[in-house]
Amino acid sequence: MKGMNIAKKVGLTLTAFGLLTVWNQSAQAMEILKIGTDLTYPPYNYLEGKEAAGFDAEFMRLVAKQLSAEPQFMDTRFANLIMGVNLKKFDVIASTLYVTPERAKQIEYIPYMKTGGVLLALKDGSFKPQKPEDLCGKKISSIQGAAWISKLKTVSETYCAKQGLAAIDVREFPTSPEASQAVLSHAVDAQFEDAGVARAAADKSGKLILTSDIIYPVVVGLAVKKGNNTLVTELKTAIQKVEATADFKSLLTKYSVATPDDAEINAALNGTL
Repeated sequence: MKGMNIAKKVGLTLTAFGLLTVWNQSAQAMEILKIGTDLTYPPYNYLEGKEAAGFDAEFMRLVAKQLSAEPQFMDTRFANLIMGVNLKKFDVIASTLYVTPERAKQIEYIPYMKTGGVLLALKDGSFKPQKPEDLCGKKISSIQGAAWISKLKTVSETYCAKQGLAAIDVREFPTSPEASQAVLSHAVDAQFEDAGVARAAADKSGKLILTSDIIYPVVVGLAVKKGNNTLVTELKTAIQKVEATADFKSLLTKYSVATPDDAEINAALNGTL
């Protein structure tokens, strides 16, 4: 693969004359696909022991197999992922990165999945928000740099202010578990989170509950540094092959997600989804 940083495995062997010779395992050499991902975001991205787990890890292992590459997952906080891929610290982002017009100016997207955001609150609390307009004057936690933060700001400006209500006070945290902990400790009134992540947080804590249906449906994409056209082409070809497999269909079912169609992808890139 010409689109990524190539790291070949090199071996040593002894010749019949006892001389130490370096040889290149050309037939068995594996290229390394460096993958930036925030492993604090179950069920999509997390650590299981010392190994990357979750939807993106399983998906990227299937993709890497098609590329005859070895996936190397590099745990990186969400807010630093785009900077990391643009600085070539890794080849591709696979970290439930929502497709937005603002991000599309910074990186090259390869959409592969769709999900959406929901609201999460205390199960025994009195505040059970069902829509963004319910959040006026409330403190809301979120993972830092999430796509819905700008949408909540728009709600504050176009709805809350006009109704004479206080703005939505979004508190950003480095990780989703920290945002959930803020709800549990009563530091905020509710959390805005991806539906799959919210369900996992609610199940784990036993004290949180999803209080809304999906509010902002979103398309999720891999991200590559702009101009790295060779890698983009290689990844798209590999993904097409993966999507035709039974393993991929099982993966979608396992995580209750789906693949986006062209209309949804275009709407996400245009900011109209």
